[in-house]
Amino acid sequence: MAMFSKLKQFKDLRDQAKKVQDVLGQESVEGTAAWGKIKITMTGNQQVTAVSIDPELLKEQKKAEDAVKDAINDAIKKVHRVMADKMKNMGGLNNLLGGSEKK
Repeated sequence: MAMFSKLKQFKDLRDQAKKVQDVLGQESVEGTAAWGKIKITMTGNQQVTAVSIDPELLKEQKKAEDAVKDAINDAIKKVHRVMADKMKNMGGLNNLLGGSEKK
């Protein structure tokens, strides 16, 4: 009987993870760098959906490469904030795992 209980807990956890993934997939953030000359748009699931590079910046490869890296990192930081907010709004990790939050 305990095995079936563990399987149900695993299924419930997987269902909750899918729910969180679906909610995050609907979110979008934009990371920027080089004073807005590089823009990276990313979903809450960290999938890049758009990249915009000012043609002027392409004349200097090293600067462009660094700016793309910075814009991606900026977008990832913003996604992490969105993830934290969504998790909090959904009752926190303990709630999603079926536990109760400790006080």
